[in-house]
Amino acid sequence: MDDAPGGNTQDEAFAQNRTSWDQRVPVHVASEFYDVEGWLRAGRGPPPAEVAALGDVSGLDLVHLQCHFGLDTLAWARVGARVTGLDFSEPAVEQARVLATRAGLEDRATFVCANVYDAVDALDHQTFDVVYVSLGALCWLPSVDRWASVAAALARPGGRLFLHDVHPLSDALSDDELVLEHTYFEEPEPYIDDSGFTYTDGTYAVSMERNYSWNHSLGEIVTAVIDHGFVLEGLEEHDWTSFARFPWLVRERDHHYVLPPGRPRIPLSFSLSARRL
Repeated sequence: MDDAPGGNTQDEAFAQNRTSWDQRVPVHVASEFYDVEGWLRAGRGPPPAEVAALGDVSGLDLVHLQCHFGLDTLAWARVGARVTGLDFSEPAVEQARVLATRAGLEDRATFVCANVYDAVDALDHQTFDVVYVSLGALCWLPSVDRWASVAAALARPGGRLFLHDVHPLSDALSDDELVLEHTYFEEPEPYIDDSGFTYTDGTYAVSMERNYSWNHSLGEIVTAVIDHGFVLEGLEEHDWTSFARFPWLVRERDHHYVLPPGRPRIPLSFSLSARRL
């Protein structure tokens, strides 16, 4: 694979990212941001906007790529889907299995530990009615075209792809001001982050702070999806996101963070819906 800065291959970058995510898992599970205990008590399902986009999933097979510890995956099981979550972090997958049992959803949920690029083999070439990807996924992958090829291989003919992710313009901006600081487009060289930042509340004491990430333009994402046999059905840019991407965002209901009054509105996240030919 291509070399990353400092002589690291992309495989080494994945390994370092995986160690960092392994260490985030207990912080995220215990955080107010995810509110696992509240989620269990309330029996919350998927966000209403996603339910509106995907419709009734009762009896459908849904795969969630890069599922972290499975909260979003299990929300779809609560509304009737048979769900499979895949993530490269073993501690995350272990927590997802625990959460499935606690929620009484273990009969409708399977969790597999694998890199998303290896998903086809890891899932024994199964196909699904819905391929689902939630916020904060694509930036950890060096090639969006390769990701789209995996999504296409997992989708049945007529199956749906739903992606909600951080808008690439937001990822290209400085953390402090609305100023371009990073590339908007996919580049071979990753962005290196040594901040140790995690998007949830809670103490984040880690030994592996460095992360590698890649941006992908909206055009690159849409083109990759179309090139791999999907028909685009919807593309919406949102002036909100689900985490405090910038320290000066204002939190509204349902984990929505928006720009405060007086700042120009920009896209912070986007949703894409497509159907497999």
